[in-house]
Amino acid sequence: MTAPDTDLDLGRSAFHERRWSDALDCLARADSEGGLPPQDIELAASVAMLLGLNARSIEYLSRAHDEFLTMGDTDSAARCAAWLVMFLVDMGEHALGNGWLSRAKHLLEGMDGPCAAEGYLLIPAALGSLRAGNPGAGHEMFSRALALGLSFHDNDLKALGQLGVGTSRVSLGRMEEGLLFLDEVMVSVTAGEVSPIPSGIIYCAVLGSCRVSHDVRRAHEWTSALERWCGERPDMVMFSGQCQAYRAELLILHGAWDEALSVARAAEGRVRKGDPDATFGSWYQQGEVLRLQGFLDEAARAYATAAETGFEPVPGIAFLQLAQHKEPQAQATMRRALAGADTANRRRLLPAAVEIELALGDVAAARAASEELSKPLVGESRPLELALASHAAAQVALAEDDATAGLRESRKAWRLWYSLEAPYQAACCRVLAGRACAMLGDADSAAMEFEAAKAEFADLGATPAVAQVLELAGGKPKGPSSLTGREVEVLRLVAGGHSNRTIARELYLSEKTVARHMSNILSKLAVPSRAAATSYAFEHGLIH
Repeated sequence: MTAPDTDLDLGRSAFHERRWSDALDCLARADSEGGLPPQDIELAASVAMLLGLNARSIEYLSRAHDEFLTMGDTDSAARCAAWLVMFLVDMGEHALGNGWLSRAKHLLEGMDGPCAAEGYLLIPAALGSLRAGNPGAGHEMFSRALALGLSFHDNDLKALGQLGVGTSRVSLGRMEEGLLFLDEVMVSVTAGEVSPIPSGIIYCAVLGSCRVSHDVRRAHEWTSALERWCGERPDMVMFSGQCQAYRAELLILHGAWDEALSVARAAEGRVRKGDPDATFGSWYQQGEVLRLQGFLDEAARAYATAAETGFEPVPGIAFLQLAQHKEPQAQATMRRALAGADTANRRRLLPAAVEIELALGDVAAARAASEELSKPLVGESRPLELALASHAAAQVALAEDDATAGLRESRKAWRLWYSLEAPYQAACCRVLAGRACAMLGDADSAAMEFEAAKAEFADLGATPAVAQVLELAGGKPKGPSSLTGREVEVLRLVAGGHSNRTIARELYLSEKTVARHMSNILSKLAVPSRAAATSYAFEHGLIH
């Protein structure tokens, strides 16, 4: 007859079966009944962190450090201290993190030779260099951490070192080389060779590099992998919000804006449950959708909340300033962001810089940004990069009155955006093509392009873009009598501050139908925005 499993046995089993809540309950009971060995205290710290119980995790990890020291296992104690540094700094507890960093360094000074903990201690310092805009120094430290991981056969340290080396190379502009390095570390993660917390860190950081490098294919592949990974761990809080924020960004690209807003708000909910690293992404993506839909005040609040994390919400905030007619401020925001960006992030910001410089009439600056964007590109470059470069080139050509080049580049960009299933950007290219046709004296083709763009923008619910097309197409006000009864109903609800989703629910319509009604209202009244339509409704007695 075999003895029943103890709480410690049950806790370890639950951990390996990814039942984090059960694992923590069992480990906590074992701890209260007779204490835990230090390696299991460290395990409890990991589980608590995965569940979003950050304070409890720090407490367990501090205890594990002390227990390892008591046993004379200095290497493990220093490793716990290194993780404490990473967690505390990530939580904004910089002073406490620095204290643990100093303690870990003192521990390493008393050791006879190098150890794996030395590599773990290099990780927060290397991350600090990356965040400070010094990827070269970060690359050197990550390389040393990788060498120590290989030397001591520590899979977690090896993977974190590989991640850092790949990320640093992307930041240094060595895109393909860095991305291939990141693909390699993802093999280790998906094979289950890396423990949960480093795996989650790697997933999210790799997706960040895909975003910076405009690699949509990899972004889709690894976002799907992260969704599966999170789905297999249903009670996990850590990383789950970041997963939703990355998913929201892809949904925005593909025109599923209402779903993106819902997903971004779900990510915000995970922040409140204990995934603070999702804060920026969840609020930034909400700001993007709200701005594109014309809810400028709500977008401003979302961007402001994202900015509280210490990261500037660019280029979204600059586009918002442009929409608010704060053109000089938008230009200053973009120029400051570009000046402080590393090579990879600078390329991410260049398309916005082109548009904003043109809005200010600085064609020379726009051309310089466009040329910088296109200079390193070749035929085998990633489609998103090629689309952005052609799009920018079309904008600059039209500003320079070169309609032929503008038409050629806009249609080239449209084909690329269409292939990427990016409807908003594709519609923007149709607007550019319409402008080019008008400049070339082809009014019929211009009208066709504008109408196609307007229909796409209306389907998306892109109210400001609809208004811009109407202005280009020369829409004239027809007065309130031209509105249908349903359009008046929609306008009244818009004036009441309701979103398309709320209006659809109220009137038992689809959101696309509401967007189409909104497009027709703007067209008939020849007003540029929802706010202007609301003013019109009050002025003409449509609101009682």
